[in-house]
Amino acid sequence: MWGRLFHFTADAVLISAVLAGIKRNSGLQPATSQIENDEIRKYADKYLSVGEWVVDSGVVFMNNSPYFERKN
Repeated sequence: MWGRLFHFTADAVLISAVLAGIKRNSGLQPATSQIENDEIRKYADKYLSVGEWVVDSGVVFMNNSPYFERKN
């Protein structure tokens, strides 16, 4: 049971991070403003902000790591 819960949580975070990456690279993002229920819209925005945090943390980690380099 715990393994399945962890797996679903990790999948949800990865999907959120992919959506954040798409937003960063193309400017396209889910239209949460079209969600009529305020409570659901708030949770959708929080879910998407988790992906933003994951992407930001990954960039900081890779920027400080000697195994990654920036190429233009």
